[in-house]
Order: sequence, then C-alpha cells, then structure tokens
Amino acid sequence: MMQFTVPQFIDVEDKIIGPITVRQFVILLVDGLILALLYKFVDLALFVVFLAIFGGFGLVMAFVKINGQPFHFFLLNFLQTMKKSPLRVWQKKFSDAELRELAKIEKPPPPLPKPFKEPISMSHLSELTLTVDTGGRYEPEE
Repeated sequence: MMQFTVPQFIDVEDKIIGPITVRQFVILLVDGLILALLYKFVDLALFVVFLAIFGGFGLVMAFVKINGQPFHFFLLNFLQTMKKSPLRVWQKKFSDAELRELAKIEKPPPPLPKPFKEPISMSHLSELTLTVDTGGRYEPEE
C-alpha cells in the first residue's frame, strides 16, 4: 500500500521576519509607502493627522483578527452584509398558464376523523413478533 504525506497546519501563514507574516509585511510596506508619499507632499500638521489615520488603519489591517480571521476578511464580510437588504422576501413569478392551473385546483376535503383503535394485546403482539421473526412464513390463526 502506498503512503502519502498529508499536509498539516495549512491554515498557518508563513512567517518571514520574526512573527510577521507575508500578508502583514505587504500591508505594512504599502502603508509605509503611502505615508512616505504623504510626508513628502503635505504639510507637517496635515501629515500628523494622516499618520494617525493611515498608520492606525494599516496596523489594524495587519495585526487585528476578529473571530480568528484577518481584519480585511471581516471588513469585506461586513461591507457585503451592509450592502444586502436585511429583509429577504421570496416572490415566485407565476406564468399565465400556471395561474389558470392553480385556479382550477379545488380545495381538498377536510381529513376524516381517525377511528379509535384498540390497544394491541400481548398475545397478538407475540403473534406479530413471530410473524416478523419467521420472515412472514408463520400465519397466525384467526
């Protein structure tokens, strides 16, 4: 019999620099480049505001996990949920032929009351058991 190696820990991301994963490194790199461009082109007071906003957002995107999933997955799921309507209504569209067919259908009569059944006696129960055990070969006497 052939043996196969089964990959383990497939949900663990690869670490490149200490505890930082590739995804975290790329997010921090892009955030750093945006902040470097902002430092070059805006005033210092405005840069401090942008540093707080973009730097904080970059750190949250890189390191925060909600329910075990990275923040950007949580953010995408949140935006998709907010985009959809909270009320779901199913409206079946009937064709004219289907509507005519539905109009022809009459309401079924009300169900008949169930007749009262006598409880099964022990002798009858033992006969039924014997019939089942013999595969239907035994026929009880009436």
